[in-house]
Amino acid sequence: MKSVLRKTALAALVSACMSGMAYADAEYLADFHTEMGGCENCHASEKGPTDDNLKYENTQCVACHGDLKEVAANDPKDIVSPHSSHLIGDIACTACHKGHEKSVAYCDACHSFGYDMPFQGKWERKFVPVDADKKAQDQAIAAGPTESTDVVVIGSGGAGLAAAVAARNNGASVILLEKEPIPGGNTKLAAGGMNAAETKPQAKLGIQDKKSIMIEDTMKGGRNINDPELVKVLANNSSDSIDWLMSMGADMNDVGRMGGASVNRSHRPTGGAGVGAEVAQVLWDAAVERGTDIRMNSRVVRILEAGGKVTGVLVKGEHTGYYVIKTDAVVLATGGFARNNERVAKYDAKLKGFAATNHPGATGDGLDVAMQAGAATRDLEYIQAHPTYSPVGGVMVTEAVRGNGAILINREGNRFVNEITTRDKASAAILAQKGASAYLVFDDAVRKSLSKIEGYVHLHIVEEGATLADLAKEMGVPAKNLEASVAAYNKSVASGKDEQFGRPNMPRELNHGPYYAIEVKPAVHHTMGGVVIDTKGEVKDAKGNIIQGLYAAGEITGGVHGANRLGGNAISDIVTFGRIAGTDAAKYAEQENK
Repeated sequence: MKSVLRKTALAALVSACMSGMAYADAEYLADFHTEMGGCENCHASEKGPTDDNLKYENTQCVACHGDLKEVAANDPKDIVSPHSSHLIGDIACTACHKGHEKSVAYCDACHSFGYDMPFQGKWERKFVPVDADKKAQDQAIAAGPTESTDVVVIGSGGAGLAAAVAARNNGASVILLEKEPIPGGNTKLAAGGMNAAETKPQAKLGIQDKKSIMIEDTMKGGRNINDPELVKVLANNSSDSIDWLMSMGADMNDVGRMGGASVNRSHRPTGGAGVGAEVAQVLWDAAVERGTDIRMNSRVVRILEAGGKVTGVLVKGEHTGYYVIKTDAVVLATGGFARNNERVAKYDAKLKGFAATNHPGATGDGLDVAMQAGAATRDLEYIQAHPTYSPVGGVMVTEAVRGNGAILINREGNRFVNEITTRDKASAAILAQKGASAYLVFDDAVRKSLSKIEGYVHLHIVEEGATLADLAKEMGVPAKNLEASVAAYNKSVASGKDEQFGRPNMPRELNHGPYYAIEVKPAVHHTMGGVVIDTKGEVKDAKGNIIQGLYAAGEITGGVHGANRLGGNAISDIVTFGRIAGTDAAKYAEQENK
């Protein structure tokens, strides 16, 4: 009982701090804890942290304050609780609460909730080149490996987790390294769905689809500059990837449609919940259950190789410093560089200054490491803006909202585009409107069809009106125009043909109040280019030769999506190619160890 009371009191203390109440004159959290005792309050010894996950320190946090659920129960009810989030895995208290420096709300990397947390500093992140400390790096390499493993996976998003699970399934020992303090990469943020053809969920719903059609849609969406062989792998393995996820407990039973698809093939959890968090959590659980050594706050700054073969990686642990891991196989799953606007603008000047939908770690340092190791690249100039980013909430609004029936309305109250066209075309259409933004408008039937929308309501980014006229007032658009636009759309739904903009899929009329609107504008979303791979996920050098032992999967690669990625293809990409890369890396390591 004393332990429960202690946790409750301390949780209340933290929540009270968030409400603006002061509890100490200490500058840092460590100073505050020192007032209650010594270093042993947080650390196992006076030497400080013993691992980069800060396992001991986080255990101490939970012992005093309770876990996230317990702390969230005491958060003020009038805020978006930072302790009740969409993040996956074992979220560490130290991701936000720092001991010997100002604490920062990791949420502020994307959102602007105005938290008033204890000992708070301002969120800022500057890109540090991977070779910024070359002398110390060279010294660590000269000292030699401190440990070894069969496979190293770099990145804890969907591709990295899929690779880790596949490698463990094939008997390999695996160390997974993630530079961020929390896992999941961009995958945990993905909302729309996972494209797959000829699946069991499609069959149950009576949806007729062909892998050949998925190939055609993907090539067309990518303007036919995709690598056709990689696209075939994507589509032909897509149903197996759905089966693989569902065998581990994933719910992929809801099937909708995303832009550029000819058929409903976007799989997601029942009721339309976000697919990314579901997939990432299932893969995380599977990786943990299989004994994967997962290390956060661990940045790979160099891939070591000799004679055209991978020999290891150089890691910079945030708390342990530089060290070398000996390995025969490395899987690069570090994602893209959408959060590095300087690099984005280098390849596409039109996107300079744009916001991004990505997590803060998507800066492209994995690409730098790959290129240092001799990897060839392709298609880096093709960068996608997602058309529906909320500038108020700092979040991407899933394409599934449009797929389930929402329409786009400009500041004149008029509809102006086929809402489920490809992302590049939808983004261009929005940017051409007054204010370079628009509104997603939908009714209560659409809201009830997609549970992901409740998250946007929770973030306070949704305007609401009992009638369309009421909604127009909230939006600041002419009510007569909005009413006429919705009436015209409903007429198109009834007739089965959109005479205005040629929208092919109109699942429902918008006539069930209340009505809702979300302001949206394009933001950098996906970088289509990356390292060159073959159908096994093996990385090639500039001469077209395989770099033995180096594999890649997901957004770090180029060729799968061409010039423009279709919504729903990213999750399919990371799961399918993550599985392939992990499996082949494990088999390669086994051969090298014979």
